[in-house]
Amino acid sequence: MMLNWTSTDHPYPQARVLDGDQRLLGWNIPPSELVHIPEHWLKYPEPEASLHFLLGLLYVVYFFMSTIGNGLVLWIFSTSKALRTPSNMFVVNLAFCDLIMLLKAPLFIYNAFNKGYATGHIGCQIFATVGSLSGIGAGATNACIAYDRYTTIANPLEGRLSRTKASFMIFFIWVYTLPWVVLPLFEIWNRFVPEGFLTACTFDYLTDTFDNHLFVASIFICSYVIPMLLIIYYYSQIVSHVVRHEKALKDQAKKMNVDSLRSNQTQASQSTEIRIAKVALTITFLYVAAWTPYAVVAMIGAFGDQSLLTPGVTMIPACFCKCVACFDPYVYALSHPRYRIELQKRLPWLAISEPSSSDTCSVATEATPTSTTRT
Repeated sequence: MMLNWTSTDHPYPQARVLDGDQRLLGWNIPPSELVHIPEHWLKYPEPEASLHFLLGLLYVVYFFMSTIGNGLVLWIFSTSKALRTPSNMFVVNLAFCDLIMLLKAPLFIYNAFNKGYATGHIGCQIFATVGSLSGIGAGATNACIAYDRYTTIANPLEGRLSRTKASFMIFFIWVYTLPWVVLPLFEIWNRFVPEGFLTACTFDYLTDTFDNHLFVASIFICSYVIPMLLIIYYYSQIVSHVVRHEKALKDQAKKMNVDSLRSNQTQASQSTEIRIAKVALTITFLYVAAWTPYAVVAMIGAFGDQSLLTPGVTMIPACFCKCVACFDPYVYALSHPRYRIELQKRLPWLAISEPSSSDTCSVATEATPTSTTRT
């Protein structure tokens, strides 16, 4: 419903006239835009300019970290023959999701330095569309990474994905993601609206209707709960498998009165497997840690006490969401042996030093027919 008011009769005490046009003090919103904004946020006084500027600067940092880090991942993994494997197709897809998540940062930065809803309804729709695509796509991709790690470690002879199967899974990721973007974008079910300081946008979790509650519950289950449960299941199976395997080897070695049943080459291969699995687990943990606060905010907005959701409080989970897009590529830089080797070859001025033992592990893994590591 459109809100019409005059300078002497309106629902918001912080309203004033600016340059002959009625706007909300601090929020910088013309009357024609009020229909797109949940009334919940307009009940609060304008945020301090310093908070806008601090968030704007934070997003500048996010933007450069994500662009450089994910850009390097896309470049190295896409152009290095040794890294163009079916498993690493998920790595590239995750880096793409993380990169586009922060490509919306310029919209936020512009809004922040203009202290409000400066890009208007169109900017809001672009921001929320890109955010939904990247966030839900990253969640589904992390679930696929967990599945891939589980199959290759638990079943090394037959568990490796083919390029066709990996391509189909990535195609499914985007088919799974699109409805949660298209439906609110065209206001078929739910809508994209500003939140917090009105410098960011997301789906509407505040409108108190059955349809809205059903959408929030559905997207919560499909884009957060299901990927997280899959991730937890597959990684718990990985840990269980490794523990059982290690125990069996130790028991058999003890019976044979030897220190280990592994050859040096097999030991190196197994070491690389565990190292790469830790990388994937770390990235998954970052995803869960980053998106859980936002999921909680959405559920409170739809089913809980909305008075808990002040503009300042809701901007905190939004910042957490962006962190994961910055940290993912640097986890690979620190922990992925073959990625570090490629960076060392192509960008020697970065002074990345990959120990020769890791290089040996990677070569041994590549040469071993039964090896599960192709990443």
